[in-house]
Amino acid sequence: MATTTPRQTADERRLAVLEAANVEFALRGLHGASTDVIARRAGISQPYLFRLFGSKKELFIAVIDDCFARTLDSFRDAASGTSGADALEAIGERYAQTLEDDHTMLQGQLQSYSASVEDADIREATARGFGRLVDYVETVSGADRITVAQFFAKGMLMNVLAAMQYSLASEPTDSWAARLAEGCREG
Repeated sequence: MATTTPRQTADERRLAVLEAANVEFALRGLHGASTDVIARRAGISQPYLFRLFGSKKELFIAVIDDCFARTLDSFRDAASGTSGADALEAIGERYAQTLEDDHTMLQGQLQSYSASVEDADIREATARGFGRLVDYVETVSGADRITVAQFFAKGMLMNVLAAMQYSLASEPTDSWAARLAEGCREG
């Protein structure tokens, strides 16, 4: 007797494409990523991928939107039941853990910043997503602009350290990276 697998809904296929595209764009960026590879990873045809998203750039923007939405959800989850400095600390700790656990998220985020340099549509999507993070952090923490700016500056520095695969466990405690990481954890 032949077994059949249940047919995916359009939403399930769209999610599968976003997951596959997230990996491919994170590794290769907008211009280096292959829509054929993305379609195969998602288990659909390339023409269907374009039916769902229109163009490679529109798919890249959908991945950016999804990445920032997941980051915002993570911030909300981390800060749940807290406010003020406690919320900032909880969000910062969660973000640091995410950087260690999810290299694809970091790579995708860095690819979005890089592509923003040359493309206004991508810049707009990246700015919109980043702005939502800033708005949330301002709201949940009630912190002033300088504190919020310093919080995000530390987060960007954490991105750079994570991209260089800095690890507190393996770096000498007197290294420049350890000194910067310690500075991110203080205050």
